Amino acid sequence: MLRLVVGLISLVALAFLLAEFFIVFLLPRRVHRDPAIARAILRTLWIPWRAGARLLSRDAADTMLGIFGPLGLLAILGLLSIGVVLCYTGLYWATSTHVGAAHPGSFGDCLYFSAGAFVSATTATPSGGLGKLIQIVEAANGLGFLAIAIGYLPALFQAFSRRESAVARLDPRAGSPPSPGRLLERSGERGGWGDLDEYLLEWETWTAELMETHLSYPILGYFRSQHIDQNWLAALTTIVDASAYAIAYGPEGSTEAAELTFRIGSHALGDLAYTLSARRVERDPEPRSRDRLPAEDLQELRRRLEGSGLHSESDDEACAERLADLRSVYEPFAIAISRHLALDLPDWVPRGEVREAWRAVVGRG
Repeated sequence: MLRLVVGLISLVALAFLLAEFFIVFLLPRRVHRDPAIARAILRTLWIPWRAGARLLSRDAADTMLGIFGPLGLLAILGLLSIGVVLCYTGLYWATSTHVGAAHPGSFGDCLYFSAGAFVSATTATPSGGLGKLIQIVEAANGLGFLAIAIGYLPALFQAFSRRESAVARLDPRAGSPPSPGRLLERSGERGGWGDLDEYLLEWETWTAELMETHLSYPILGYFRSQHIDQNWLAALTTIVDASAYAIAYGPEGSTEAAELTFRIGSHALGDLAYTLSARRVERDPEPRSRDRLPAEDLQELRRRLEGSGLHSESDDEACAERLADLRSVYEPFAIAISRHLALDLPDWVPRGEVREAWRAVVGRG
């Protein structure tokens, strides 16, 4: 009776684990389709990992947090593999399979045999047709895990590379760390509203691609940028901030691209908040109470843009209200992601001297 119960539990658990592996590594995910085991593994490891990083210096903390993405991926693959091996162990034991011996193997013998069969590293042959069938299926599962993981990694790193190339391109315009205020200032110097709208249009495709890849591969959210003052969330938020400002203050008919980029950017932040955040936004009061652009900062930003190509003659009070309404659409999601992933959000108004990474590299030369 005990063997029958163990066999049924192992069979159900195996089906669940294989479905989980399929969802994590093969299935393009929807926003609310959560791979339960993979999510639990990441949450369990991430919370103490993030807490430990807070005890370190800024550079050391960023390095430690940057290691988590690859390690988290290996942890998911490793723990799913271990779970599958244990399930097959239960099946061998439940069917009283002779694993290379004259008598049914103990649970320990079955575990050793199952681990070897999973990686195709055993030469022993179980007795009986059922035992041989289980061994063949387990070996096929092990081979499939390996092949899928090998195919998964290039797609993952290609998506990471495309994301980071755009993040790096933002540096000459918005500085490092990026700032929507700096981006607006540079656009005002270069050509005004037309230049800003044209530049924002370039980010529409990147934003849509980022949303698609990070929904399909949520582990990408934990991969950090190569430069400590840059990250994908700050880049995305900077672009959406600038789009919101253009919609609120720009002359009518000159912000078509800004509106498109704002919509896809807000959509991306909303979907990714539900995919990546440990806390659901509606249950967390801070994202809706934190103000990234207080009135004095908005006045400072308007002062900096006075007389530039982004000067606006519109009613300041009405424009400020419109900007606040637009910000309320996406900022809670950006703040929730920032808190969960320990990624810095950009300041609307640059604090102190604006640094550009490319100038620092030239200076070192």
